[in-house]
Parts: sequence; C-alpha cells; structure tokens
Amino acid sequence: MKFKFGKNFLFSLLAVAFMWLVWLVAYYCVKNDFVLPSIGTTFSEMGKLLFTGGETTLSFWTAFAHTFLRAFGAFAFSFIAGTLLAVLSLLQSWVRAFLAPIVSVLRTVPTMAIILILLLWTTPAFAPVVVSVLVLLPAVYAAVLSALDEVKESYGEMARVYRISAGRKIFAMYLPLCAPPVLKQAGGIFSLGLKITVSGEVLSAAYPGLGWLMQDAKLVPDMLPTLFALTIITVILGFLSEGLCLLVYKCSVRWRA
Repeated sequence: MKFKFGKNFLFSLLAVAFMWLVWLVAYYCVKNDFVLPSIGTTFSEMGKLLFTGGETTLSFWTAFAHTFLRAFGAFAFSFIAGTLLAVLSLLQSWVRAFLAPIVSVLRTVPTMAIILILLLWTTPAFAPVVVSVLVLLPAVYAAVLSALDEVKESYGEMARVYRISAGRKIFAMYLPLCAPPVLKQAGGIFSLGLKITVSGEVLSAAYPGLGWLMQDAKLVPDMLPTLFALTIITVILGFLSEGLCLLVYKCSVRWRA
C-alpha cells in the first residue's frame, strides 16, 4: 500500500512538472508578457495577493471568502438535497422514474445560458450559487443513488430476511455503507462546484468574488499575471479539497477494515 501511494505521488509530481514545462516552453515561444506571463512573474503576483498585506491582499481574501462560501453553500445544499432524493428514489421506483428526465435536462442545459437567465431573476451575487446547485445536484444524486443501489444489491436480501425496518435499513445500513464511495467523489464534485461558481462570478460580475477579480484583471493587459495567479489559486483550492476528501475516504476504509 505504501509503495502504491509513493508511486502515485511520484506520477502526480511528474504531471505537475510536465505542466510547468509546457508553460515554460510556451512562454519562451511567445516571448510576450502581454500574451503569456512568466512563471516567476505569476508566482510573484500570487505572493502579493496572499501575503504582502495592504488593500490588494485584503480585497483578495475578501473575494476568496465570498467565493468559498458560495461554492461551499451550493455544495452543502446539493449534497443534502441529492442524498434525500436518492434515498426516495431507492424506496420508491416512481420517484426515480419522475426524476430521471429532470436530471437529464439539468445535465445538458448550457451553464452560461442558465446564468444569463438567472441574472434576470436574481442578483449577480446569488446567480453563481443557484447555477452551481443546478450543476452539482444531478452529480450528487447520481453518485449517491449508484452507491445505494450497490449496497442494496449486496445487503438487501439479508435485510429482508431479518425483517429490518425501512428506517433502520436506510440510516443504520445503507447510508453508512455508501458513505465511503460517495465521500471519494465529494472532492471532485466540490471542485466542479468551485469552477462553476467562479465562472458564474465572472459572467455576472458578482462582487466581491474571485470571478470578479478575474474579470477586472482581464480588462487591463498589465494585470494578466494577476489573472493567472487567481486561476492557479482556484486550481490549488480544488486540488486540496479533492485530496482532503480522498484522505478522509482512505481513513474511513481503514477504520472499517
């Protein structure tokens, strides 16, 4: 297990190094800071945003907090609602049949179209949250329902033989057993929500937020390193969330074993 973890970690580092190499080669091919900033300039700008203090850093952390709260709020609501709908679909086949076309529509509707429509109905600060929920809810619902179906297939007959009540089956058996595989996907779902939230902030100019800072940086050529720095920070936050959920998943699997 340790060897496998070390091997996976090594390949992850090689992937990061490869992306940096591509960036470096592209920078020296373009040789234009107004088109593609250097790695050093971008990370220097990232340091200014994160650590130097002053109005710039205060604006960044304020925007970061609002974006994170929007993304986390959308994720939490989607997770609770998606789990509830998945449980109902497990218990009642008509609920599954009713939700199937709705979930398919939510998966295929263009995100940008939803944001533009929501801007007519809600405020710019609230639209990214709603569109993130509309994207994450089908993902959570599918993940939880798939895990519940697998648990039911494995333990449903045993529950029927011992005449376990529906409430105990759901809360004492099905949900605890399906929690680890769902948790394994939770980080990726949150990262998707973060991406959708930032995209919504960019399009709706939601202030304050990372998307608003990106939109502001895009308008000024000298601010291109800031745009790259904000993008990298968002990516790092997504990686950290996925890594945290994966770590909790592995700990839960070892605890169960």
